[in-house]
Amino acid sequence: MVRLATSSNPYFSTSDIELSRPGKSYSIDTIRYLREKRQDTFFFILGRDAFVEIQTWKEFQNLFSLCHFIAMARPGSQKDNLSSQLPRALTPAFQFDPGEKAWVHQSGFRLYLKEISFLDISSTKVRELIEKGESVRYLIPSEVEAYIEKHGLYRLYRKSP
Repeated sequence: MVRLATSSNPYFSTSDIELSRPGKSYSIDTIRYLREKRQDTFFFILGRDAFVEIQTWKEFQNLFSLCHFIAMARPGSQKDNLSSQLPRALTPAFQFDPGEKAWVHQSGFRLYLKEISFLDISSTKVRELIEKGESVRYLIPSEVEAYIEKHGLYRLYRKSP
């Protein structure tokens, strides 16, 4: 579904390496693998809720020396001043650049803390609407909606009376 959703944008590519990797899959391993295979500039995009817990991730200190990061405030998250907030465990390795409105890691990679337009769209909401038989039009790309419909995903399975 991610492949379908991004297929029309030449700036995105998808990979299933985390699905095909045996055992636990860690972001640090994925980023290292991608850097070995491709000489591209990578941006790791995640929600603010995940970002504030990043110190619990495997080798979190090394993540920021491998690619740029964009942490976005999601709908319903605390609306704080993201340009001045950084988890305490990260502050020694970063310096804020007010001109670029980004935190600069000692490696030179950037960390952007962004507030996004609050559109109340989430995978949970999409699944809930589909389970109720309600429309998800305009919430997901039509190609993804067709895939979900074709494969009967997220429908409630009710026992026959």
